[in-house]
Amino acid sequence: MNNNDRPKVIVVGLNTGKDRGTLQSFIDELHSLIEAAGGQAVATLVQSLNKAHTATYIGKGKLEELKHLVEELEPDLLVFDGELSPLQLRNLEKEISVRIIDRTMLILEIFRQRARSREGMLQVELANLQYQLPRLTGTGRELSRLGGGIGTRGAGEQKLELDRRHIRKRIQEIKRQMQKVEKTRQLHRKQRERAGLKTVSLVGYTNAGKSALFNAMCRAAHTSRTKQVKANSRLFQTLDTTTRKITLPSGLNILITDTVGFIQDLPHSLVAAFRSTLEEAVQADLVLHVVDMSDLAYLEKIAVVEDVLGELGAEKEQIFTVFNKIDLLEGNFSVSNGINYVSARTDVGIPSLMDTIAAQFAE
Repeated sequence: MNNNDRPKVIVVGLNTGKDRGTLQSFIDELHSLIEAAGGQAVATLVQSLNKAHTATYIGKGKLEELKHLVEELEPDLLVFDGELSPLQLRNLEKEISVRIIDRTMLILEIFRQRARSREGMLQVELANLQYQLPRLTGTGRELSRLGGGIGTRGAGEQKLELDRRHIRKRIQEIKRQMQKVEKTRQLHRKQRERAGLKTVSLVGYTNAGKSALFNAMCRAAHTSRTKQVKANSRLFQTLDTTTRKITLPSGLNILITDTVGFIQDLPHSLVAAFRSTLEEAVQADLVLHVVDMSDLAYLEKIAVVEDVLGELGAEKEQIFTVFNKIDLLEGNFSVSNGINYVSARTDVGIPSLMDTIAAQFAE
């Protein structure tokens, strides 16, 4: 899809006290999310306020400025950087005819596009419905999914405009189905335990290179010696978890799992819907926290991931940090203080990482 075919998006942001670097990082990430959903950001409008305006999120003067920008650029979509309340969304739609969504809706849409497994699709639908339920007081326009693309309304629209009773009924049905999936997962876990297989999960901020590292480990130690998952620079490329058995140089067979990435202010509905999957990741014998060392904001992103891992009950002793993408940096890197430095793209550091994993399981 070339740029002419991609929906044009105006980003609307609110600065409630972030420093310039943090704000820019947050806006840049929102631009990347828009790109991941298939759109292109053509303009960004940011207002500094102590808190969001109760009725319209941004102030009256900035709203007028936004109207003029919409007339000038004729975008397909407006994306607000924070979560809009039903009242704010309804009032904004009265003022501006262009379709409006917030950051949470955007992330939910990306997850909808990426889900492939039955469990993944159930989890995304559950998150969508839980987010929509309190918003049924509006006209329903805000509830339509992006359908066939980021700027369109598709066949999913009718389902997302069902009344509260129907949505609650569907939520309960999804939860019943997910309980069955969870029982199957528990059965597989017990089978692994009986077989004595150790487990390793890869976690980290979205786009840290988890899937690339997963592939590098499979190239080195999987029977096929080939990559096993799709990996690129799009945010949330991995949604459905993938598990493969590899053999360490010591001869020990282990299972490694690629997981969904984390992000700052991950929507609560998604955390709730994916909780069983996320908890499965942190219940592994070893959790590899993959960090993009070339990212200028990597320290802040480490903190985001550590907070989520803590909420999920991960023990610090089971977490090992792996700094990835060292091929994009100058200097020499080696294992230091339990931290591994690797390049999943060039395979540098992969043998040392395998040795670290083997040593951990040898204790």
